[in-house]
Parts: sequence; structure tokens; C-alpha cells
Amino acid sequence: MEGGGGGGGAHYNPKTVEEVFRDFKGRRAAILRALTTDVEEFFKQCNPEKDNLCLYGFPNEVWEVNLPAEEVPPELPEPALGINFARDGMQEKEWISLVAVHSDAWLLAVSFYFCSRSGFDKADRKRLFNMINEVPTVFEVVTGSAKKQTDEQQPSSVNKNGNRSKSNSKLRDLDVKSSRKKIEVDEEEDEGVEEGDDEEEEHGETLCGACGENYASEFWICCDMCEKWFHGKCVKITPARAEHIKHYKCPSCSNKRARP
Repeated sequence: MEGGGGGGGAHYNPKTVEEVFRDFKGRRAAILRALTTDVEEFFKQCNPEKDNLCLYGFPNEVWEVNLPAEEVPPELPEPALGINFARDGMQEKEWISLVAVHSDAWLLAVSFYFCSRSGFDKADRKRLFNMINEVPTVFEVVTGSAKKQTDEQQPSSVNKNGNRSKSNSKLRDLDVKSSRKKIEVDEEEDEGVEEGDDEEEEHGETLCGACGENYASEFWICCDMCEKWFHGKCVKITPARAEHIKHYKCPSCSNKRARP
């Protein structure tokens, strides 16, 4: 092991972006195991009666609670010292989250230590950071926010598909643009659009039938009777409610229908 909590002697030196990222993933997996699967054992080992303790993650995905390295400065950056002292002074979830935050900082410090030692240039450092940034942080995983972010992203995709299939409701958001009789979904700007002036007038100069303001990024809905567009908030229609409306009639058209 990378003994005494020091971790990674001079003999261990990942020299490429891929090798450093592999090292990062191994250490990250080890720390995640300590803070999730093995959390009871980790909690037990962080005895407040002991001296300054650190949580180490090793490239082989093994974690260890140990004293800091004796040599100064240590071979690698040190994790947060004394994590055991706060164990019984705060709620367990909050304590675990605090350890997770400091572990994220340590993982980055170790990776960029190898960057400096191996002489990575700007492009390599940026590529490594982008690779690291593609995976959730330890804090996000431990607190469940990584899953929450994934769940929050999913409905937006579903809503777009729903808008695409329900042409009668004529829903409009950032990704939905309309013609007079149907809605079209533009996921990318097409080059060489015919009648560019007409499209600009249609989408850039469309005014809300209620407040008279231009279309921006908010939710819009179109009346199937007069074919005027309205801000959802102006006619008190939410995207969720609009999903269940097959033929929408604005307040003005509804009042006309109600007259004898």
C-alpha cells in the first residue's frame, strides 16, 4: 500500500492524461466505497479518541483511514486532517457530506500534482479536467444530487417529445417553433432556410395576444380558434396543464362562444 497515509511514492508516477485519469477513478471509487457501501466500517474507524486521521483512496480502489504521512512535505497532497474529531459533533449525514467535499478537493489536488510533475501542457491539463468533470463528484453521489440532476434532465427530454407528438395543443418553448397551422421542432438551426424574412417575422416579431410583449424563452401556447400566441402565464396555462388540452381556446374566444 501507499503506506502511512502518504500514498504514491516516487516510484509511482502516472505520466499520461489517461494514466492520471485512471489513477483518479481508482481513488474516487475507493472513497465512494468508504462513504457508501462501507460507511458503517468507515464510521467505526474514525474514532474521535484517536489522533488526526485522514481518509485515503488508492488507485487499486482500496480505502484506508490512517494518520498523515510523517515526512514534510509529503510525497502527495494530504487529505483533510482530523476528520474523526467532528464525527460525533454533527449529524452523520452532514459529517459524511463534509468528508465527501474535502475528498473531492483532495482527488483534484492529487491529479493536478501529477500534471505538474509530468509537465502537462495547457491542452493536456484541460483535457484531463474535462475527463474528470464528466463524472459526478463524490459529494454529488453521497448526497444523492447526482441522481436528482439526472432525473431532472429526463422530463425535459420527455416534454420535448410530447410536444412533438401533440400538434393539436400547439405548445411552444425554446425548442418549438410554429407555423400558422402546425408546430415544428428545430433542434438545430438549418442553413439556407427559405423565406428567411418570413421566419424572422414569424418568430422574432410574434406578440402575446394578452400583454403584447415579444416571444422570449418562456412557455407559449397558441389558440386553435384565433391562432394567436399567448404567454402561458398571461392566460394561466402551465406546460403540464397544456399537455392535457387537445384544442385550446383563449379567454377572448371562449367568451365569444359563451355569448347567446
